[in-house]
Amino acid sequence: MRAEFLPYALPCVDETEEQAVIQVLRSGWLTTGAVAKQFEAEFAAYTGAQHAVAVNSCTAAMHLVLAAWGVGAGDEVITTPLTFCATIEAIEYVGATPVLVDIAPTTANIDPNRIEDALTPRTRAILPVHYGGLPCEMDAITNIAARRDLLVLEDAAHASGATYKGRKIGAIGHATAFSFYANKNMTTGEGGMITTNDAELADHCRILSLHGISRDAWKRYTATGSWYYEVQDLGFKYNMPDVLAAIGVCQLRKLDALNARRQQIAAQYHRAFEEMDFLTPFPLQLPSDRTHVWHLYTILLNLDALRIGRDQFIEELKARRIGVSVHYIPIHYHPHYRRYGWRQGDFPHAEAYYARTISLPLYPSMTDADVADVIEAVADVGKAYHR
Repeated sequence: MRAEFLPYALPCVDETEEQAVIQVLRSGWLTTGAVAKQFEAEFAAYTGAQHAVAVNSCTAAMHLVLAAWGVGAGDEVITTPLTFCATIEAIEYVGATPVLVDIAPTTANIDPNRIEDALTPRTRAILPVHYGGLPCEMDAITNIAARRDLLVLEDAAHASGATYKGRKIGAIGHATAFSFYANKNMTTGEGGMITTNDAELADHCRILSLHGISRDAWKRYTATGSWYYEVQDLGFKYNMPDVLAAIGVCQLRKLDALNARRQQIAAQYHRAFEEMDFLTPFPLQLPSDRTHVWHLYTILLNLDALRIGRDQFIEELKARRIGVSVHYIPIHYHPHYRRYGWRQGDFPHAEAYYARTISLPLYPSMTDADVADVIEAVADVGKAYHR
């Protein structure tokens, strides 16, 4: 058993990020400025998108895109029940109604075959979530959207660096929202990014992100800026400051290496867990046409082989000093969302997944010894409580 607790997640930062932040602090310009613009340019180039807008969260990114697209009261947005509440909150922020579509049980991503059945004359957008870092079946989703002239807004909170059919996530749908929260594949502490190939959409999001005031208002305190500005729309306070953007620039340049280490750890887990009959490593199917960046590594317990349930299995792992989590409590289980009339049983695949899933530690600073400790703890609990 480990002597010290292994956290579920840790950010992977070093003196590179420290020096970048110090440089910004000493520059005298801390809020949105040249470094944020540099981060946007480099992120757009990395994803292959024509435009990027840095914001303070993925939630803000989704909200801005929906607002800029004109999604609002009376509209419906299709998404998945297996996601963090932020996905649904962004829909509610604009006054639209979320419509949930069950997941594909092999990938935990939204099932495109079920989207058609959820379409109504009020549908304005599809909001797929790239669960765990594995891209959704985007061709099927974009084809459905094209036939109905619907917005495709990708929630890529888990998917920085992932690819679909040779293309980076970020330049496939109309817009993509990324998260740089502390535990993500790359981090700014708090932060997010919008990518899009639509210049008008990017411009509108940029204006909305800073109180709805005129373009380049962030320059107004520089030598080249003007004190004069105009409020052009009802906007928000969603801009990313240079302090955080400096971290983002460093992290982006490390992203491929960070993801490669995640893939190595996932492979070690897979090899070990394939030999254990009381669990199933996930996803059940890893499509060859996309790159999984393993923001999450999840297992599914085979509960018929165990004398304990998922929740007690988690407690046993914690007792062995292994930090774990669950992703996610299905949206319709939360009290706030009962207003939509959803009931347990409405989304059986998401519910079955939730009942059996555990997310294990996976982050680049884990050593091989750490990985071995996780595997040993899982095996030990499985052996202790095997039927």
